[in-house]
Amino acid sequence: MPAQDSDVSGRYNSNARTFDNSVDFYEQFSGIRRWRKRLAREAEGHVLEVSAGTGRNSDYYKHKKCKSLSFVDLSGPMVELAEKKFKRLYPKYDQPVPQQPPVASVTQSALEPLPDSIIEEVTRSGGYDTILQTMGLCSTPKPARLLMHLGTLAHPERGKILLLEHGRSHYDWLNNILDKMASERADKQGCWWNRDIEQIIEDSGLVVERMRRKHLGTLYIVEARPKRHSDTAEGKDGGQEVINEVGTSWPVARIKALIGRDPGVRTSEEEEKSLEKN
Repeated sequence: MPAQDSDVSGRYNSNARTFDNSVDFYEQFSGIRRWRKRLAREAEGHVLEVSAGTGRNSDYYKHKKCKSLSFVDLSGPMVELAEKKFKRLYPKYDQPVPQQPPVASVTQSALEPLPDSIIEEVTRSGGYDTILQTMGLCSTPKPARLLMHLGTLAHPERGKILLLEHGRSHYDWLNNILDKMASERADKQGCWWNRDIEQIIEDSGLVVERMRRKHLGTLYIVEARPKRHSDTAEGKDGGQEVINEVGTSWPVARIKALIGRDPGVRTSEEEEKSLEKN
């Protein structure tokens, strides 16, 4: 089994073909798909999506609000699937079409400098207006450094970084479960689901404008941004609206089954309503 926080990102090369099927059911009933849609629809201006994976957010962007769309992921097989998915959704995406932004994808680590082919125009405008990452901090070997790098790519005044991540809970008993299962899950799925997301964001130096935590605190919905000169001049750290939503009264055994993402687990109508709320 891999050691805690070791680099397991290579697992996505072998899991790419089955990835969507393995997470579709869970993301649907847990409400994660709904949060993907909400965040993607907030994207505007020059948009960068990192850890883009198989393109699970591709259908949610409002193209009329976007000047450009760039997708980055380390896994070549996943980028290939994302490109095919995007072309099915938008058959003329690689042609000049009114009200459709130019689209580019690149296979590389988001920790590395982006190629001039996709960054040149963005650099002239001062940086990305929106950077989106969904379920990416769990798989990168250096999560705080990644966020720090994204902060340098965002426009210094209007740039925003939108995150949908999973990690440690509010509750020690649940964190103990996550810790015990972490190595096995990382080995199979390529992600460390027990990372301290709040601490990672703090270590990155980004300013949190708003944060919501759901699913017993394990799901993080975040809007962050780079520090601005005005923050230092006024002696403040930024907004930081944090909403902690505790969640559910399900029995522990039930929650254990659900966090294991067992496709055989089915939810009652009452649980479905609770999941939608939490």
